[in-house]
Amino acid sequence: MQTESFRQAEFPVDPLFLNRWSPRAFTGEPLPDAVLFTLFEAARWAPSSYNGQPWRFCYAKRGGARWGDFLACLHEVNRQWAEQASALVFLAASQSIQAMGQTIPAPAPALDCGAAWASLALQASLLGWHAHAIGGFDRTAAARVVGMPEGYDMLLAVAIGRRGGKESLPEALQAREAPTPRRPLAELVAEGCFPRA
Repeated sequence: MQTESFRQAEFPVDPLFLNRWSPRAFTGEPLPDAVLFTLFEAARWAPSSYNGQPWRFCYAKRGGARWGDFLACLHEVNRQWAEQASALVFLAASQSIQAMGQTIPAPAPALDCGAAWASLALQASLLGWHAHAIGGFDRTAAARVVGMPEGYDMLLAVAIGRRGGKESLPEALQAREAPTPRRPLAELVAEGCFPRA
């Protein structure tokens, strides 16, 4: 697997980690159910506190009956590019889980759901698709659209699709349509103390 030339790891990692990125330009081609559910299957096997699995995924496929409802929940700047995605997914977290034979408050639902999201995104990359997490959306509207019950928090929207040409994007976004670098490990990791940049 070839990696983007400017994305260099400081220590050896599988190229999958360097090749995964979040494009905004999508082709809009249909996403087969077998592929979509393979992504959900990967997310299902993510680690979670007490194996509580607090994640809940709701999706709409491009051209489907609920597509417009999901798309309308995104902030305008995200709606402009996400309308070319093949599917939109909302990720919610349960505030409680079953553990040790009882219902307890979920200790780290956002962290657990982050692990599920990462698993979904990496699986998409392995299959030649891309997933782009979206924080800019109306969580209240999304919860209403999917009929989310009490006891859950709406966390994230995700656009999934095949990568398209950047010329399909609004001009302001075209320059940003490239994999991004990462901070050096020295800024992120330190032994025995908080990392100092």
